Amino acid sequence: MQAKAPTYDDKLIQHYVPTFVMLPLGVVTAENVFENKDKLEKQLKELKAAAGIDGVMVDVWWGIIEAKGPKQYDWSGYRELFLLLKELDLKIQAIMSFHQCGGNVGDNVFIPLPPWVLKVGETNPDIFYTNRSGVRNKEYLSLGVDHMPLFAGRTPVQIYGDYMKSFRESMADFFELGLIIDIEVGLGPAGELRYPSYPETQGWVFPGIGEFQCYDKYLAADFKAAAAKAGHPEWELPDDAGEYNNTPDQTPFFRSNNGTYLAEKGKFFLTWYSTKLLLHGDDIIDEANKAFLGCKVKLAAKVSGIHWWYTDPSHAAELTAGYYNLPDRDGYRPVARMLSRHYGVLNFTCLEMRNSEQSADAKSAPQELVQMVLSDGWKEGIEVAGENALARYDANGYNQILLNARPNGVRPAKEGEKKLRMYGVTILRLTDDLMIPNNFDLFKKFVRKMHADQEYCGEVSKYGHEIGALKRSKPKARLEEQLVEATKPSPAFPWDGETDMPVA
Repeated sequence: MQAKAPTYDDKLIQHYVPTFVMLPLGVVTAENVFENKDKLEKQLKELKAAAGIDGVMVDVWWGIIEAKGPKQYDWSGYRELFLLLKELDLKIQAIMSFHQCGGNVGDNVFIPLPPWVLKVGETNPDIFYTNRSGVRNKEYLSLGVDHMPLFAGRTPVQIYGDYMKSFRESMADFFELGLIIDIEVGLGPAGELRYPSYPETQGWVFPGIGEFQCYDKYLAADFKAAAAKAGHPEWELPDDAGEYNNTPDQTPFFRSNNGTYLAEKGKFFLTWYSTKLLLHGDDIIDEANKAFLGCKVKLAAKVSGIHWWYTDPSHAAELTAGYYNLPDRDGYRPVARMLSRHYGVLNFTCLEMRNSEQSADAKSAPQELVQMVLSDGWKEGIEVAGENALARYDANGYNQILLNARPNGVRPAKEGEKKLRMYGVTILRLTDDLMIPNNFDLFKKFVRKMHADQEYCGEVSKYGHEIGALKRSKPKARLEEQLVEATKPSPAFPWDGETDMPVA
């Protein structure tokens, strides 16, 4: 007897938010083996049948695929995984993970960059991000070498582009089936568009302000050239911004009232530092656009939810990460504007966090930060997606995600109101804890509420998520001017106080 096709409420289905689950970091091992297939298959069947998830997100590690040598790609472990996902009819969000796995919050697996890349760093450690003390970070290549042919004649931007082209060619059958719907382009540590300003491996602990990461010889030379061009050859990189675990007022750079960040020299540096990051992201997403041109996929980039020191005038932790965000300067709308050139999706994190859960001494405001960043994406006419920063299995965390997914709920729009809805949400991560009966029961309720109390819907046209063939990015002309224009602050869209579809 054939299962009865689900019926949908025409009004509620318009509020459906697709919900994905992030697969374990080491689902394909560092040795390129798809391990624990039977266990994963059992869990995914349960997630699909009982919870109704729309798909999964998975890191596709550069350090695994191109480990043997330049352009020696081995996609075998991932093809095996994707065949299972095809059998289970689960959509795939694939992360082009050009960073090291290990060293960030929640990492329990170690997958370094390819050995032949690290070997270059043995004789030229300036290929890595470097703090003022000269400590190198091997999580991700410095954007200072983006266009330097230091790696068997190729630049990092070329390497990333070649990798993505190979992925498209090797996974062509999955693209044709519409299984791979989203390519998240890794742009920094933890796959995020940021500098590695708060590395736990170097002793950072929350809520330290972090450190600037631009003291490798390539970025240092770039800054000196930029300063000379601006008529200030005497300006140097900051030497007064403190150390990882300082508070803003412990440093001359970030202190209240007369911090260096407010002086002409400080503003010049922060503009340079943040613009280098934006152009880095733009260059690599442009390569992704060329690699996946014509595929029915969305390109996405992840922005880090740096919520600590958000209510301090200096926004110090955001500044060291590369987000030049101040009360009179929007640091996130330029990211959204850059992404709009590529028809990209802005993927943000810390959706589950509430201000009341944070310690007062961190001057943290995740709710206002999420509201600001999502609003910036919507103002630029792009889709926004998101995920939780830390594992949560409680009603408060789920309800906060539901509020952010639909800031004005499922009620009819008021006159002149923009109806807001996130493009999708990914839950970190598939673990044994998630599948514990009590946790799983609440997760099932959460997915149902994300789906606006509707059954799982595989017909994306019913909720306006048709994906057309990827078009070529818009022209780059005037990009830097446009990024500056985007820094003008404007109010965020209004949010309801609580979700109107709570899990409990």
